[in-house]
Amino acid sequence: MTARVTTTPRERRPRTERRLSATEQPARIDVDGLIADPTTRIVVCCGSGGVGKTTTAAALALRAAEQGRTVCVLTIDPARRLAQSLGLLELDNTPRPVKGIDTELGGSLDAMMLDMKTTFDEVVEAHASPEKAAEILANPFYVALSSSFAGTQEYMAMEKLGQLHAEDRWDLIVVDTPPSRSALDFLDAPERLSSLLDGRFIRLMLAPARGPAKLLSAGLGIVTGALNKVLGAQVLTDMQTFIAAFDTLFGGFRQRAEATFSLLQADGTAFLVIAAPEAAAMREAAYFVERLAADDMPLAGLVVNRVHDESAAGVTAADAESASPRLADGRAAERRTAELLDVHAERMRLAERENRLRERFSAAHRNVEVVPVPALDTDVHDLGGLRVIGDHLGAPQGA
Repeated sequence: MTARVTTTPRERRPRTERRLSATEQPARIDVDGLIADPTTRIVVCCGSGGVGKTTTAAALALRAAEQGRTVCVLTIDPARRLAQSLGLLELDNTPRPVKGIDTELGGSLDAMMLDMKTTFDEVVEAHASPEKAAEILANPFYVALSSSFAGTQEYMAMEKLGQLHAEDRWDLIVVDTPPSRSALDFLDAPERLSSLLDGRFIRLMLAPARGPAKLLSAGLGIVTGALNKVLGAQVLTDMQTFIAAFDTLFGGFRQRAEATFSLLQADGTAFLVIAAPEAAAMREAAYFVERLAADDMPLAGLVVNRVHDESAAGVTAADAESASPRLADGRAAERRTAELLDVHAERMRLAERENRLRERFSAAHRNVEVVPVPALDTDVHDLGGLRVIGDHLGAPQGA
């Protein structure tokens, strides 16, 4: 085994960059420079669902590990495709080593999948006394909150990221974010959940457990009576019991949410927006880019997956469409050629539409670096497939 290669940190450009002229093409992301830079500690892959975030995150993590980094990849995708592509039978809330990677440069790769409730349980157990933790974990309202409450998955993803970063076992963490429809779901989840747990309604429910009997004013009694009718007495009792037990953890949730948000803004973090060359996905990508900029998050660039190359063949769509009818009525070989020309023309037209979408994005966001990843003939389901994706991600400008 050779010694691990050290690299000179790449020069980080200011986040406010000059806008390119109308004749310039968007620069290509230096993916290999990004993942080789030892100051890059967190890479966050974000985007709408179904655009290849999980595959991209896994390919980046594998490529970084085989280049000498000590990597952990965290997925939140409930489809568990990442486990299959990494050769693991399953993923759970514990980072597990991935076998079969090239460790010649001294790197390693661990993979894990967020278990939302287990992570929430770990937070409670870490920040409450054993007695109080047991009371919270057994509470029915807590069970519902930790398993299915809107925003809990996104919040717990950030909790787990904070835990992994604090362990300092890995020099690079790659995060596959939840397949949220909007960037707001991901970036606002910590603030939303901590605000819920620190909000007026929660404080109102907490008042009887905190203060003397005089706090139970006539107004509060009316509210409690109404809630009993709507929710049922047992549900309201469970809620009040949970809130009273959870009171000591309120401040910690907000504090950790703020710390994680600051971690995401730090220079050691890089966001990659992942998209597919489709109108809806590119609109979502534009929104992600603008939202990340508004929150001063360090954007590395845009990855466009499943791209078709209109320059891949010497025959244009127009030429194929022109030649096909002349062969369609000929002999069997000519008819087969006509059918192939029709398929080729359709593929070239698709490539032209995709290219227009990418050009439109780059015209509106000329400072955003882009890397296209071509559509493959087969699905990615193993390390070999991930390496192919990694090679495309790391290809130099003009490749």
